[in-house]
Amino acid sequence: MDVPFWIWAAVLGFIVVMLAVDLFAHRHAHVIGVSEAAAWSGVWVAFGVGFGALVWAVWGAEYGQQYFAGYLIEKSLAVDNVFVWAIIFSHFAVPRQYQHRVLFLGVLGALVFRGIFIAAGALLIQHFSWVLYVFAAFLLFTGYRMIRRRDEHLDPERSAVLRGFRRFVPMTEAYHGQKLLVRRDGVLLATPLLAVLVLIEVTDIVFAVDSIPAIFAVTDEVFLVFTANAFAILGLRAMYFLLADLIHRFVHLKTGLALVLIWVGLKMLLKIDLFYIPTPVSLAVVASIITVSIALSLRATRGQGRRALETLPDPPFRVATKEEDSALEPVWGRRADRSPVPHQRER
Repeated sequence: MDVPFWIWAAVLGFIVVMLAVDLFAHRHAHVIGVSEAAAWSGVWVAFGVGFGALVWAVWGAEYGQQYFAGYLIEKSLAVDNVFVWAIIFSHFAVPRQYQHRVLFLGVLGALVFRGIFIAAGALLIQHFSWVLYVFAAFLLFTGYRMIRRRDEHLDPERSAVLRGFRRFVPMTEAYHGQKLLVRRDGVLLATPLLAVLVLIEVTDIVFAVDSIPAIFAVTDEVFLVFTANAFAILGLRAMYFLLADLIHRFVHLKTGLALVLIWVGLKMLLKIDLFYIPTPVSLAVVASIITVSIALSLRATRGQGRRALETLPDPPFRVATKEEDSALEPVWGRRADRSPVPHQRER
């Protein structure tokens, strides 16, 4: 697959422009409703599918099918990531109007880290073909472990990342709007929002360890691996606000995602020494697994509506008062003198 440099530059430029548009559209903190989330989800899916159609038209059906298979795998695995975000936000009682900013920065970091992982994976496969056995074995083991632990959930309070952050980084115990850093009494402090951002970023890196080998099972074209990842990730924020209150209904989805990992692991293993499973077959199998798992989940929980996760009765962080916000100093530069101007003495 011959991809000129200008096409890479055009795709990266488009991603940057869309991130800027998204940031501008959400520049003011507000609670994102279901209709807004659905509209943005439709936009991102349209871009992802449209790009796949462009790949199909320019480079042919085989590469188009590889892109769509990779996009579907990444989009499906990302749902589990979305549910983990919901648990983190609920546990730390992050106000809904501040969540988009955290997710925007988290997705931005995810694009960078996944780009690094993709480049590293491509180099490993190119110079050490035996690493495909490692990837295949890892996917099979991860799928098996996911089935065994399908009823377990993340406990953010036990996170070693959070404990390390709170130990080494001075921080406040209250949210100060969308600020990640504040200065109080001359001391620069992190806010809980920065701690949550770090935790979300680390969880995405952990998920990338699963998803990057999975997409290499359906295509070894770096351009397709990166673009399928990018367009799947770009829609995660909207997907979160659309699905966060429906976690309780996807009771069989984790099993479906585990079966997807096992399938792509087997596909990679067979591809090495035995035979190549056609891309349309892989695409059909992945789509069928996800569709059936979602259908069974919705059937098992029919009649249940949207329901947000319950927050702790005594959450670890709180929202700062107006007095606490007004007492903050500028993070950069000197604090403006807020003392009242004395009145002139009457003659």
